[in-house]
Amino acid sequence: MTVEQPAGYGSPGRALHGQTLVAIDGSAGIGLATARLARNQGASVVLTGRDPARLRAAAQESDALSTAAFDAHDAAQLERFFQQLPGPIDHVLLTAGGPSYGRLLDIDAEQARRAISDHMVLALEVARHCAGTVRPGGTLLLMGGTGARRIRAALGVAPAVTAALPAFTASLALELAPVRVNLIAAGFVDTPLSARLLGDALDSRREELRATLPIGRVVVPVDVAALAVHIMTNTALTGATYDVDGGQQLVG
Repeated sequence: MTVEQPAGYGSPGRALHGQTLVAIDGSAGIGLATARLARNQGASVVLTGRDPARLRAAAQESDALSTAAFDAHDAAQLERFFQQLPGPIDHVLLTAGGPSYGRLLDIDAEQARRAISDHMVLALEVARHCAGTVRPGGTLLLMGGTGARRIRAALGVAPAVTAALPAFTASLALELAPVRVNLIAAGFVDTPLSARLLGDALDSRREELRATLPIGRVVVPVDVAALAVHIMTNTALTGATYDVDGGQQLVG
């Protein structure tokens, strides 16, 4: 998949020297881009993902310290992973769980539970494990989106989850303090997940965004990664939501 690559990201530095980042579901897209950038800034990186082959490739690409192949939505496996970490860590990035769309009256109760669980319940489970594992001043960084802020029937439960995540993040920030908790809300990002969701419509969506976004290009994973690393290094940031969508909300 060919995407734009913004200039100015990824220059080697030491902002995260001596720190450890755990990227849950970090074998592709935003998770992998953040792992690469954090490694460039001196961090040791631990990657998790469901696909062992893709995880091995991502580990090689990001020079990861270690990997663990498991489904983050499996509570027992998630607990075992945190128990087996060799020592305290500094940052946890959670990118597992994609958007769930469909008219509310067309989904059953189990589908609704899963749509909520993919983000909030999983984030809560990860937060429990961060308590006592992440060093004071470290970060739990959650991922959300901006696309469902404009309510449309076809989005189903997604606008409700989108609206709840900032308050959920702020509450976690109070309970996990002095560990910091923040939320990144992204618009369209040119990732493998976007490719799967859009299929043959991907190229036309890219062209539409290039023509309409104020930045004149599509947002790519390293754009989000740069924001993630900034949040990790700026220890005054907690309980907040940070948008990165290239101005997508401004143009509808």
